[in-house]
Amino acid sequence: QVQLVESGGGLVQAGGSLRLSCAASGRTFSSYAMAWFRQAPGPGKERDFVAGISWSGASTFYADSVNGRFTISRDNAKNTVYLQMNGLTPEGPAVYYCAADRLLRGTAGGYEYWGPGTQVTVSS
Repeated sequence: QVQLVESGGGLVQAGGSLRLSCAASGRTFSSYAMAWFRQAPGPGKERDFVAGISWSGASTFYADSVNGRFTISRDNAKNTVYLQMNGLTPEGPAVYYCAADRLLRGTAGGYEYWGPGTQVTVSS
């Protein structure tokens, strides 16, 4: 069992930076691949893959839209995964979720554990 709690969201101006954190409970955190997803509000909006990291941290993957601006990392000693977001572009409010699963994948389906999310708004 893994419980996830995100933090670090907020309101930021375009071009600015935010660092999201996802704290995990459970002794098996280091066994899980972790990922960040983004979901805009509204009906039919899906959770879009943002970034993922393998259980060891050796492999990372990014959506094309954030590659070069965002960095995912993890500290297994602290049971925490991070998402450093730089060069943020204007967008309405969106919720960023962290997710955990044995397999690292680029789609939301199949991830076993999810946090409640943290909202990010980038103003122009």
